[in-house]
Amino acid sequence: MTDTPQGGTPSTRPYLIRALHEWCSDNGLTPHITVAVDGSVQVPMEFVRNGEIVLNVGISATSALQLGNDYISFKARFGGVARDVMVPVERVTAIFARENGQGMAFPVEGPKSPPPADPVPTSDAAPAVKRPTLTRVK
Repeated sequence: MTDTPQGGTPSTRPYLIRALHEWCSDNGLTPHITVAVDGSVQVPMEFVRNGEIVLNVGISATSALQLGNDYISFKARFGGVARDVMVPVERVTAIFARENGQGMAFPVEGPKSPPPADPVPTSDAAPAVKRPTLTRVK
């Protein structure tokens, strides 16, 4: 079952991944995903760098590709060796077209870190930190 955020509706992540995969395929582009690797991810560990792996999920690079609501799974060759890959959707941090970099990034999901035991006190005299304004670029 798809994880449900606090709002009670299923995550949009698997739907957006499928939509961008289709967009890439329809436009002759090669879809790739970036995955934050942990113990729940089944990938060839020898290709993991800095806790991440980038996977080609194009139709011609995979067989038995399943873009499910909970997992992405497929078979692919790595260094000429056929391997099974299974990635929980919440570990996908981006999907993009290799040729032009267009796509979408996602926050890393997983176990939430507990809050610090002793929060840093704030002072009324300290200036407020303003969050940056993000703009969507087409």
